This record gives sequence, C-alpha cells and structure tokens, in this order.
Amino acid sequence: MSWLLTKYFITAAVVVAVSEVAKRSDKLGALIAALPLVTVLVLIWLYVEQQPQEKIANHAWYTFWYVLPTLPMFLVFPVLLPRIGFWPTLLACVVMTVVLFAGFGVVMRRFGVELL
Repeated sequence: MSWLLTKYFITAAVVVAVSEVAKRSDKLGALIAALPLVTVLVLIWLYVEQQPQEKIANHAWYTFWYVLPTLPMFLVFPVLLPRIGFWPTLLACVVMTVVLFAGFGVVMRRFGVELL
C-alpha cells in the first residue's frame, strides 16, 4: 500500500509542479508539459514493478501512436477559447480528439497497426 501511495504522490507532484511553472511562464510550462513526463513515469513504474520488457516496450510503442491524434487539439483549443469559453472549448476538443482517435485507429488498421 505504501508503494501505491508513493506512486500517487510522485505522479501528482509532477503534475502540480508543471501547473505551477505554467502559472509563471507560459513557454516554460508548455515546454515541460510537452515532455513525456507521464510516459516516463509509467515506464519507470512498470520497470520497478518488474513487468516484462515486452509490456514496457509495447507501452512506449502505443503511446507514440496515441499521441498523434491528440495534436490537433493543441491548435484548435487556442482558437476556440476566446470565441466560446473554457468549458465548451474543452468539451469540443475532447469530442474532436475522440473522433480523431477512432478515425486514426481505422486508418492505422489498414497499415497493420492495431490501436482499437
């Protein structure tokens, strides 16, 4: 149980640290947020918990493919935000990302990459 709490604490601390940096500097906060910190933490947790190398490698492989359909959100969000407000923009971006995930999954299946 203490290991699980340690994982929660470290992971939460990273998220809080990024949000605190972002309050002070848009660019530095975005740079740190763009780093694959969560993925690196997950890879570390998987390794420390002695998961098979194949599982760790698969996590990195699928993370690459799942990141691609999220990228348009970062272009659409700043365009919609001043027009429709925060919550509607966030909802629109979530819906858009889900649709892009589904479409991307269908397209990638044709190339032999099974995402869905």
